[in-house]
Amino acid sequence: MNTILDQPLVNRVANSSLVTIDLEDFFPAGEIVPFDLKAYLFMELILKEKDFREALNAINWEQYKGKNLAVFCSTDAIIPMWAYMLVATHAAPYVEDIALCEPANFVDQVYLKKLASLDLEAYEGKRLVVKGCSDKPVPPSAYLEITRRLQPIALSIMFGEPCSTVPVFKKK
Repeated sequence: MNTILDQPLVNRVANSSLVTIDLEDFFPAGEIVPFDLKAYLFMELILKEKDFREALNAINWEQYKGKNLAVFCSTDAIIPMWAYMLVATHAAPYVEDIALCEPANFVDQVYLKKLASLDLEAYEGKRLVVKGCSDKPVPPSAYLEITRRLQPIALSIMFGEPCSTVPVFKKK
């Protein structure tokens, strides 16, 4: 008599055509360091070009090597656009990444940037699972953005783990 115990175990999840996307893979590498422009303003309110340039030239940019720089101004000052460009000119050769945002928003900025440049060709016409559990704090904006980008090309999008998913989208 042939019983269920006589049958070999088959991992249906491993044999499925599901493609898993782990958003944790896009988490920024390196420490996120704040760079507050307030410290480089006259009376913490006015940007004087000559003083600002001198201050940037005096910074040891090597201290930011491999780190992520969150550039912002914590005072209600008017910062000319070229000032951000100058900071980027000095910092870019050293930093892992740089964004104009409060440090708390840096991860969101990086995710949006990385997801915007993601090559979607590999996901076209596929059944996708966006992994739900992670050790790093993947921001909700990343889940929203990956869904927005994949919906036009995916056959289906699910959330969770391949063994237990929540359906999010299915092409009709």
